[in-house]
Formats: sequence, C-alpha cells, structure tokens
Amino acid sequence: MSAEVSAPSVPGTSAPSVPGTSAPSVPGTSAPSVITLGTVRELLSDRKIFPGVPDDLGDDSELVLDSLGLVWLLHVVEERYGLVVEPGDEDIANLTSLRRLTEFLSASAADAAQGGDRVDR
Repeated sequence: MSAEVSAPSVPGTSAPSVPGTSAPSVPGTSAPSVITLGTVRELLSDRKIFPGVPDDLGDDSELVLDSLGLVWLLHVVEERYGLVVEPGDEDIANLTSLRRLTEFLSASAADAAQGGDRVDR
C-alpha cells in the first residue's frame, strides 16, 4: 500500500490541531526529544490537508510527499513543536515511508534539543 500526500488546498489555514499531544505548540519553545510514529501519523491524519494518507498506512509502506505537502508538514511541526527543520536533498529523497519520516523528525528533534531549535540536515 502506498500513499501520496499533497499540499493543503486552502491557503491561509492554520495548522490542524492534534488532540492528546502534550508537546509545546509555540515556536521558540523546546522541541520534543522524541517524535514517535504515532505523532507523525497524527500529523498526517487531517484529510483536508493530506487526503491521500489511508488510516491503515503501514509503518514501512511507501509514502509519497510532494514538495508542497512536505513544506506544509514541516510548517505544522514548527507550529506545534517549535522545531525548524530544513532537510537537504538526500533527506527529502529518503522520506519514503512513515517510519523514515519519523526517524528523520525524531533525529532532528534530538539534534535541536542539544544545540538549538533550527536544524539544517
């Protein structure tokens, strides 16, 4: 099973809220030290923003993020967790599953926790 994720269709909307998250939602606050598969699954669960992601997407199933979808996802991560991530081309090419996306964001959060909120990978 694969899923293609595209950008939001409504410009100017705010990041969707995720019930049950306890991490800070104000930019400039400390990033969570661990971002889990559940966290990323919740970030991708808003059907208005990411309509192509099925509820039963496997952790290692193919996930195709278009460039605007990735920008929106990283915007939501920044809004919720204060974590600014600027992935390189190689990073982007490797974001092919829920697990790989989670590993990338978790590593970025850990890096930010050690040295600041902005992560250039």
